[in-house]
Amino acid sequence: MLSLFRKWNTLRNQILIVFVFVMLIVLVIVGILTYNRVSMILKDNAEEQMEQVAIETSGRFESLYEQINLSTKQIATNGSVQELLLGEFSGIQATFNQRQSLMDIVNTLHANADGVYAVELYTKNYRKIVPLGDEYLTTQVNPEYVSEAHRKKGRLVWIGEDAVDSDYYLALRRVSLMNHDFTNGGYLLVRINKNYFQLNDATKSEANEYTVLVDKNSNPIVSNYTGDIDDVLSNERDTIQINGEDYMLTRQTSSITDWTLVILSPVSALTQGISVVRTVIIVSGIVGIVIFVIFSFFLSTIITRPIIKLTSAMRQASEGILTVNPESSSTNEINELNNTYNQLVEETNHLIQMVYEKELTRSRTELKALQAQINPHFLFNTLDAFYWSLEEKEEEELAELVLAMSELFRYTITHINKGEWVSIKEEMEHIERYMQIMKLRFGNRLGWKQVLPSEWESVQIPKLLIQPLVENAVLHGAGNTVNPCMVSIIVEESENKGYLKIKVTDDGPGMDPEKIEWLYRSISEGGVSSVKGNGIAITNVQKRLQLYYQDEQLDGLVIKSTMNIGTSVSFEIPINGGKMDESENNLSRG
Repeated sequence: MLSLFRKWNTLRNQILIVFVFVMLIVLVIVGILTYNRVSMILKDNAEEQMEQVAIETSGRFESLYEQINLSTKQIATNGSVQELLLGEFSGIQATFNQRQSLMDIVNTLHANADGVYAVELYTKNYRKIVPLGDEYLTTQVNPEYVSEAHRKKGRLVWIGEDAVDSDYYLALRRVSLMNHDFTNGGYLLVRINKNYFQLNDATKSEANEYTVLVDKNSNPIVSNYTGDIDDVLSNERDTIQINGEDYMLTRQTSSITDWTLVILSPVSALTQGISVVRTVIIVSGIVGIVIFVIFSFFLSTIITRPIIKLTSAMRQASEGILTVNPESSSTNEINELNNTYNQLVEETNHLIQMVYEKELTRSRTELKALQAQINPHFLFNTLDAFYWSLEEKEEEELAELVLAMSELFRYTITHINKGEWVSIKEEMEHIERYMQIMKLRFGNRLGWKQVLPSEWESVQIPKLLIQPLVENAVLHGAGNTVNPCMVSIIVEESENKGYLKIKVTDDGPGMDPEKIEWLYRSISEGGVSSVKGNGIAITNVQKRLQLYYQDEQLDGLVIKSTMNIGTSVSFEIPINGGKMDESENNLSRG
């Protein structure tokens, strides 16, 4: 998980994420503000619309009420009605024919009034005059309504549903005698058809919209609501929940009729435009984010591309390849950074070249010093062998010895133009001549053999790399024993592919572990290398291996020895040669 995070934790991704995050915040804020504002506007418009519908509906019912009021007022002010009730007020009871004639007049008047089913006329003593009958007003309606009609002095009093027949509504008004100072002359009772106050199409436009009309006593006049009306009327909030759905509650009370109109509209129907707005905002936000992501991706890529190129060039520099990064048409800051890096590369390459040449010169000087160290050492040992042979050899043998020595010396001082590199075959031939001279000193006590497969004869090695080890084997092997000693020089393919193993062994007296450990420590510290403390051959070979093959990470000399059995010294070299020969050629060309 951490590696995946590091892989994606790039500058481009960070810029992209920041841009998208900021854009997302902006879109969310704008979307929320827009949605709230539009929702508020739609809700206010819906409330205004419902209030307007309530006003119009209430006005319609007021108009119907006024028609009833006007029709009954015409009957109450009719001359025949006024004359008959005035006679009753004066104590002159109406005859049957008068009542019959008056009934015809009343029927004619209310026949032209919409919604009026029947009209009954009573005296001030509550006795019925029209139509014919002996009933009293107080038996038809509650006396409280009679008292109210008396108090209102001729204004229409709404009673409500007829207790005798529920298909009708009742209304009552007092008849004032115009020729007797508007004294109470009697009462007019009106029966109104219930379907007169029905809902029109405007008030029932929605199947799940409810309209409730109640009088001042909360008695229903018109309602398409099937639930408990009292719950609706007692609700003081703007919304009410019906069957799990929220409804907006709109009230309108008439100042003319004292009736209250309640309209219940489903909130979902009123705010159905909000869902469309929400969908539009979401879709617009998604489209905006997609477009912004695309442009942010290209922008972040344009910003980070030169940085990535510069990083790639720096990564190559960390791998040892210092190359100049080409200029890019980016920002001034990136160009300045790129120019600074290119200047650093040029200066670093110059310093590397100087250090490289200096190191080559130092290495070559050290190699020359080691070579110069080997030559006198080899010359001393050879002359020492020659000294021990002077008293024992004839003139002819001495001549052959001098000739062999001249060949040895010629080998050590030639090959300068070859860069100090020779083939293994040439090195083995030099060792053969050296062993012949040493045999003049040690006689039959010294024997040797060489193992060199023909396929490895042309492999190049530094000159005098094997001979010092052979010299040590002769001096410390055959030189420290009176028994015959065999020295072997073996060249074979190593277990490591691409390498040769060169091993020099002798069956001399050998060394104990303490002496081997001391020898290793002396080699690492650059001290003497022989057990007697007067040899420098092994240390010299170790240093030259490190210098000639410095890029190969070789293990160096491996020394193994067992007391009274013998000693072996081996090392490995690459088949394709070392790097020092190429360095010398480059330096000479420079």
